[in-house]
Amino acid sequence: MRPYSFAQARSVREAVRGAGPDTAFLAGGTTLVDLMKLEVMTPEHVVDINRLPLGGVTLNRKGLHIGALERMSDVAAHPVVREHYPMIAQALELSASAQLRNMASIGGNLLQRTRCGYFRDVTTPCNKREPGSGCSALEGINRGHAVLGTSDHCIATHPSDLAVPLVALGTVVHLGSARGERNVPLDEFYALPGSTPEVENVLRPGELITGITVPRSPWAAHSRYVKVRDRQSYEFALTSAAVALELRGRTIADARIAAGGVGTRPWRLPAVERALKGRPATPATFEAAVRPAADGAEPREHNAFKPALLRRTLVRALTELVESR
Repeated sequence: MRPYSFAQARSVREAVRGAGPDTAFLAGGTTLVDLMKLEVMTPEHVVDINRLPLGGVTLNRKGLHIGALERMSDVAAHPVVREHYPMIAQALELSASAQLRNMASIGGNLLQRTRCGYFRDVTTPCNKREPGSGCSALEGINRGHAVLGTSDHCIATHPSDLAVPLVALGTVVHLGSARGERNVPLDEFYALPGSTPEVENVLRPGELITGITVPRSPWAAHSRYVKVRDRQSYEFALTSAAVALELRGRTIADARIAAGGVGTRPWRLPAVERALKGRPATPATFEAAVRPAADGAEPREHNAFKPALLRRTLVRALTELVESR
């Protein structure tokens, strides 16, 4: 680990004062500390933000507000989240391990870096870690990599379970910096790799996440998150599905659908949503609606199974959601 300066901040203003590209904010540290040890991330300045007043889980007319420093396990167990936004609680409970969920913050979860093995191995080329060096996963071991939103420069999968239902539900992320505050829809927060995979989001230097707001909606309470992985716990998704339906009788009035484990960012599926609207909530509807889910996919040697697995996972999630009514 390379030398760095360390400071503790007591307010957002104090945390962001003088912060720049070489500054890292420390909350739970479950990603940052690991990557600093590997020298994948080498910040010159680390600012501990755990004393900042960025906690709280509240529900009002605008929606569910979650402070950036709330721990994953606390949010998953919160009765308001479990009742009104069940797939958020489900996604959190299927993330990492119990110990990590007790430490990791909501803001940190949304900013966690990819679990691509080449990104974490400083002896191999990786455009995300070292721009212009190449992407080892293109011709290497790529079973867990993305098939949607990829480029010739990067096929790393976005790792967050939580971000998938948040994108489906139209979440807004609140950002703070020395320049003031701004709000960004989470679906616009994450960047596609293109030719600049090192740019993962629209976060500006010295800017930090202060919280998120998930809008109120008629479908949020009737939602489900399904995760498919190689083992039952402490494993990242091969694919996942966040599905929310507004039902009127047996007819789907509206839908919100997103996928994880298959894209370079959480992947909203508007074509599937449109195919579901106005249709009966039946297996035949689900099978037909998910056909375009993997449109535009570019599978590689080891992950060619993912488009079919994504469609099956979506059907499973929709079926389980309707049957749980």
